[in-house]
Amino acid sequence: MSSHRVTVVIAFVALGIFLGPFHANAQAGRVTRIAVLVPSEPETARDAKGSLIWAFRQGLQDLGYVEGQNVIIDYRYAHGRMERVPELIAELIRLNPDVLIAASGPAALAAKRATQTIPIVFGADDPVGMGLVAILAQPGGNLTGSSVAVDSQFSAKWVELLKEAAPRIARVDVLHDRHDPLPIRNLPDLQGAAERLGLKLRELEVGEQRDIDSAFATMGRARGGSFIVPAEPLFNANRSRIVALAAKHRVPVMYAFRVFVDAGGLMSYGPNLPEIWRRYAIYIDRILKGAKPENLPVEQPTQYELLINLSTARALGLAIPQSLRVRADELIE
Repeated sequence: MSSHRVTVVIAFVALGIFLGPFHANAQAGRVTRIAVLVPSEPETARDAKGSLIWAFRQGLQDLGYVEGQNVIIDYRYAHGRMERVPELIAELIRLNPDVLIAASGPAALAAKRATQTIPIVFGADDPVGMGLVAILAQPGGNLTGSSVAVDSQFSAKWVELLKEAAPRIARVDVLHDRHDPLPIRNLPDLQGAAERLGLKLRELEVGEQRDIDSAFATMGRARGGSFIVPAEPLFNANRSRIVALAAKHRVPVMYAFRVFVDAGGLMSYGPNLPEIWRRYAIYIDRILKGAKPENLPVEQPTQYELLINLSTARALGLAIPQSLRVRADELIE
């Protein structure tokens, strides 16, 4: 009996934080091809426990899909360059996949414009607001996935936690990639939280690495400044450099995801990305077994985590108060 081939494409451009074509169904004789478009650069330790790709693979393995046996995965990387997303999406679609997974808002929008027939699984901020789905409970069309939307209370936490860790700051700049077609969600909520704490807050657009360098140098000379680095591919692709710049210019920074803290950043507060990646495998499995995206509810994150790097805090001359330490999910030395 000849084998039946199924093709799945995962277009990860987010995020916060991804993969490419070919997967194999757990049933004997069925092979799935998964294509994953990663929004940033390749992970240096993709097999390390806790990495996004590890979490995704683990999710597949838990469902009986083993890479090299009944699933083949190709990877594509956007390296944080949003302008490359449509090109990479088109490249993956030419493989005639059965499922396309887009792990960021811009990627999901590009995928939706490119196909109305291929099932799309996404990870995106505010999928209803940006027009990806009709409602979370009943997406409709060919898209479903995970919402990583942050509400007003969540946005305020970024400012409040940063001020608590670094009480001497007087100003907060929220970085934003000017190439990202989507605006920063809840910017008014961030501004409201800053005003309540007596802080000046502004959106600062950057587009290239040199813009990031300049922003940190300027903030370092000004004193009393700080940054919030949201979940955008440009920043994830440059996370090592951003962390190094923050240390060099002695600027406290709040990040959206723990990968920055693992790299030496001060603190992060956001959803558990490895868990979201693991659940992408569940969506794939359901679709391969016949479920339609239009009937699969969009999930919202249930796990948020606060991480603080105490070594970085000491290097910045910050004494993290006990009230903040006890609320942290993890303290890194």
